Amino acid sequence: MTRRHSWRMAAILVIGLAACGEAERYAPTAEAITESTSCALDGMLLAHFPGPKAQVHFEGSEFPEYFCDTVEMFSVYLRPEQARLVRALYVQDMGKADWDAPRGHWIDARAAFYVVGSDARGSMGPTIASFAQLGDATNFSREHGGTVLRFDEVTPDMAVLDGGVLSDQKM
Repeated sequence: MTRRHSWRMAAILVIGLAACGEAERYAPTAEAITESTSCALDGMLLAHFPGPKAQVHFEGSEFPEYFCDTVEMFSVYLRPEQARLVRALYVQDMGKADWDAPRGHWIDARAAFYVVGSDARGSMGPTIASFAQLGDATNFSREHGGTVLRFDEVTPDMAVLDGGVLSDQKM
């Protein structure tokens, strides 16, 4: 191998290793919900409510921000003033998780299928159900109504926070 080829190989190796480091830096894994995990918006304990939960990993934050409902996650993420760099977004796969007490089954929110406008209720009232598989989302929409969408098809007007405990007159 010539000196010229050695330099090229070394440069390729350095660039490749740097790219791996960047991928790891920007791809945190989903973290489990515990009995004390609380919602970033309202302090509700996630484990006490039905429906899909979400977590957002922001650049510069050691821990994710949790949301007791996918509607909350979308309402924060889709805000025009939301300027923080998002490293990762996770939602629960409701094709596998128990609706009444979902645990685990975290999936990449950007790759998920969503059912908007169903009769399903989460902690904040009407919710946006999340699924890893199109078939699960389609079956859910047949049973509960609603429209199947991809992540980038969900709009701010679909993620309005006006239900659940916000409308509870007994509190």
